[in-house]
Amino acid sequence: MLKQDEIELLAPARDLECGIAAIDAGADAVYIGAARYGARAKAGNALIDIETLARHAHTYWAWVYVTLNTLLYDDELAQAVRLAHQLHDVGVDALIIQDVGLLECDLPPIPLIASTQMHNHTPERIAFLEQVGFSRVILARELSLAQIRAISQATTIELEAFIHGALCVSYSGQCYMSYAIGGRSGNRGECAQPCRRLYSLVDQEGQTLVRDRYLLSLKDLNLTSHLAELIDAGVCSFK
Repeated sequence: MLKQDEIELLAPARDLECGIAAIDAGADAVYIGAARYGARAKAGNALIDIETLARHAHTYWAWVYVTLNTLLYDDELAQAVRLAHQLHDVGVDALIIQDVGLLECDLPPIPLIASTQMHNHTPERIAFLEQVGFSRVILARELSLAQIRAISQATTIELEAFIHGALCVSYSGQCYMSYAIGGRSGNRGECAQPCRRLYSLVDQEGQTLVRDRYLLSLKDLNLTSHLAELIDAGVCSFK
């Protein structure tokens, strides 16, 4: 997708207005959710808005990626494939997906990006994703520089990394807490973020050790002072 030695600044776009603002501010690419099957269910966008965003982005040599990064039920695959074709037709540059079942479907000729929801932790995992046709992998947030470098040395696929934003206390794609508590699955784009709530810590005898604290809420990620190191480790896209 990118030229050799090219570095990309990738920004989130909740909607058309946010996407245009990010591109006008200098982002090389934006990612946005479609009407369905995105990891942020409430951030869906109509095809006409995505088409408008793609046209605006391409005017400035920027790109638009769309998230189809939830796990899909069997009876949703046909609709997801239809949506993928529609997104390709309106000018989207790549699709971010989680469900590998889509690889068995008749997808349009569009680059695929492996969502961080796919547990992208090891060189072996990333090598597999490269082998089955992905153009880029979004790395797990938990990886160290040494681990990223090992992945880069073992593969030729593009590596994308988060450098700013919220951190989940669990591994992306492997957290079932929201569903267990309230029936809202993070793998279906409906995470209720229970880790952001107040909790009390009680010992085995029922004594309260800590009351009403944010015990599961991590501080936000900020790696903006480590860009050179990440580039040296093999990252080409910063999110």
